[in-house]
Amino acid sequence: MTAVLGGRPEGLTSLSLGDDEFDTRSRLVVVGNGMAGARFVEEVLERGGGEQFRITVFGDEPHGNYNRIMLSPVLAGESHEDEIVLNSHDWYADNGVDLRAGVRVARADTAAKVVHGDDGSTTPYDHLVLATGSYSFIPPMSGVRTADGALLAGVYGFRTIDETRAMLEATQRCRRAVVMGGGLLGLEAARALQGHGLQVELVHAMPWLMNAQLDAEAGAILKKSVESLGITVHLDAMAGEVLGTEHVEGVLLKDGRRLDCDLLVVAAGVRPHTDVAVRSGLEVERAIVVDDQLRTEDPDVYAIGECAQHRGSVYGLVAPAWEHAKVLADVLTGTDPDAEYTGSRTATKLKVAGVDVATMGINVPERDDDEFLVISEPRRGVHLSVVIRDDKLVGATLLGDTRKVAFLTQAFDRGTALPEERIRLLVDLSDGAEEVGVAEMPADSQVCNCNGVTKGAICGAVADGCGSVGAVMDRTRAGKGCGSCKSLVKQIVEWAADGDVTEDPSASWYVPGIPLAKPELMAAIREQDLRSVSQVFAALAPAGKEDAKSKMGLTSLLKMVWGVDFVPEKDGEFINDRVHANIQRDGTFSVVPQMKGGVTTPAQLRKIADVAEKYEVPMVKVTGGQRIDLLGVRKEDLPAMWADLGMPSGYAYGKSMRTVKTCVGSDFCRFGLGDSTQLGIDLETRFQGIESPAKMKMAVVGCPRNCAEAYVKDVGVVAVGNGKWEVYVGGAAGASVRKGDLLATVDSTEEVMQLTGRFMQYYRENANWLERTYDFVPRIGLEKIKQVLLEDSEGLCADLDAGIQRSIDAYRDPWGQDLAEPATPGQFRPSLPLIELPKVPVR
Repeated sequence: MTAVLGGRPEGLTSLSLGDDEFDTRSRLVVVGNGMAGARFVEEVLERGGGEQFRITVFGDEPHGNYNRIMLSPVLAGESHEDEIVLNSHDWYADNGVDLRAGVRVARADTAAKVVHGDDGSTTPYDHLVLATGSYSFIPPMSGVRTADGALLAGVYGFRTIDETRAMLEATQRCRRAVVMGGGLLGLEAARALQGHGLQVELVHAMPWLMNAQLDAEAGAILKKSVESLGITVHLDAMAGEVLGTEHVEGVLLKDGRRLDCDLLVVAAGVRPHTDVAVRSGLEVERAIVVDDQLRTEDPDVYAIGECAQHRGSVYGLVAPAWEHAKVLADVLTGTDPDAEYTGSRTATKLKVAGVDVATMGINVPERDDDEFLVISEPRRGVHLSVVIRDDKLVGATLLGDTRKVAFLTQAFDRGTALPEERIRLLVDLSDGAEEVGVAEMPADSQVCNCNGVTKGAICGAVADGCGSVGAVMDRTRAGKGCGSCKSLVKQIVEWAADGDVTEDPSASWYVPGIPLAKPELMAAIREQDLRSVSQVFAALAPAGKEDAKSKMGLTSLLKMVWGVDFVPEKDGEFINDRVHANIQRDGTFSVVPQMKGGVTTPAQLRKIADVAEKYEVPMVKVTGGQRIDLLGVRKEDLPAMWADLGMPSGYAYGKSMRTVKTCVGSDFCRFGLGDSTQLGIDLETRFQGIESPAKMKMAVVGCPRNCAEAYVKDVGVVAVGNGKWEVYVGGAAGASVRKGDLLATVDSTEEVMQLTGRFMQYYRENANWLERTYDFVPRIGLEKIKQVLLEDSEGLCADLDAGIQRSIDAYRDPWGQDLAEPATPGQFRPSLPLIELPKVPVR
């Protein structure tokens, strides 16, 4: 992963605007830059608060604001961390907000009205808002912490992007994981880790999973669904001891069972962050006590989000936090000085470990006269229930089948009368007639629970001219939280627009900053002779504005178009590409020399060993791509290490052709039908380092026994005898598993080389940025690809051959270039560590 989140280096701790002695605006200080604090700032600014307040925001983390709800998809590899950024560092600067990122507030002197930071700073305030959120609860277990109070190496919470990064890195070296906690986060962590190939065991202290949201029967059905994924579940189990001295080795349960692991994730709930309030002398019970205007006992200090206790309730969901933000913004800006928060009716819809779950209100009857209707189908993994009181819906649970969630949500929100036949709440009895749809939903029905967006707000956005689903989502924030309501948002937009919905223009753009699809973008680049990223922005971006998220995609595209004539700019590359190595979570780097086809020599091995000793490399590891990885290399040592190695780069870091994995082939294997080793070496030699929209991996096997896993590579080649080879494309063996499609059977290795090059170039010219071949091939269609590459149906083959040759001719080994003078002053300056990396014993 890159060392940047939200558009600016993590080492940046402050974006100070400076104090203006003539600035008469009130001083508004927000402690906490999570989803509640940042949303409050947005709400204040939307009400014109930038004219009223000088706003300062303190955040423990060195990042901008990101969507914590989406950490699970990031851990699972389904989303990139860049996709969950809500407000980058630049957003704060652009809006005149002083962000003190990475600065923890120690306390507030409420008498002097000054906030004290742990960096020694003092910041005066007129209004202080505490939005300190929650922290991961680590149960008291023997051995879980080291002598200095830090978590034992290999033990992680699951609350922040840094913890998520660390777990992602750990999945590359760990094999067995234990997850503590059978709530939402624990289940999501278990599923994500299992998707990375780890053997996962989940430990839950309660008798059933998600006990806070589900009843026992629903919890049992969820357990069955989770175990069907290959995750072992231990219920009514508590961990008493974490085993291991330098690194976690296992967990000892209180009943005496031992669970071996090299990765332990603790997702046993959260606790409100109240330390600042306690040290500031404010009233704290379970959380910081506030009134209906979110005010603490001090009239100038407020608390919102998970750290606030209102009328005895502490909410652990996003929707109440954002309701807090709206009310407090109304109060402080004077938009509605009498605004009050009276509590939240919570409803959630999400996907837990691949299972659809929706809950609202209570999950079991609480009074003798409560009605309770249950439909349970354990074999299908379905459990549906509703709780009715005084002819009003007061609770519902939908597990495995959420088709009725829209109707139940509006009934729950509005308290409207229910049908006499209660079963209609859960089952469609219309004999195929269309279910009551969005047309009948009242305008004040809440559609997006995360952001509190109603049907009326969505319809209002359409009436105001938002003609696409994306435009409505940008205007209202509907669907911008967990995303589970997107389909309903789409239905409402289509209904409100009477079917006259335009496609989101940006959906077809290759990169977000240039309003052109890939073919038009490539044509414009050629026609206008644009050879650098900055030239593309100047000529094609709206108002010539540069967009940081677009630079990497444009760099890759320009390299493909121009070859040796491309004009490089270092700020248009990922950190990995800037220094030609793979950044690790502690700021060190991974160096992988090239070993074509997985073949090496004793001399190369001796050289690698000498270099590893000279530069004190913490770990030397054989990779899945049949190469040797030197992990933990200091940034400033990279150029000297490459020089000492004298081997080409293995491109383990690039959006490019990475490796060609091979089996032993016909020279040694008694089953070999073709010389897979030599063909693999030839393929890697020809296509080494070729940039592409996403990484590409290849494999060649000497027979269909598939020892080098050719069937699940971006391009896989299989010897089938009599000099013939099968070429497969679009395979995957990561978090997604897909067998490649047979593109063709050819008669020679020369034809393999030509067809591989044509496919690569066709993919490079037509794939979306970061779209892997296993998505590209099904999207384009195998038959279409066959027609283009085998039958030359569009007359492109000659151009494809020329295009790939142009890139081959432009190849330069980055480690072989003259690195005496860095491209930028800081190219090989020591990296700031992201988080402390514990030493991992090699066992």
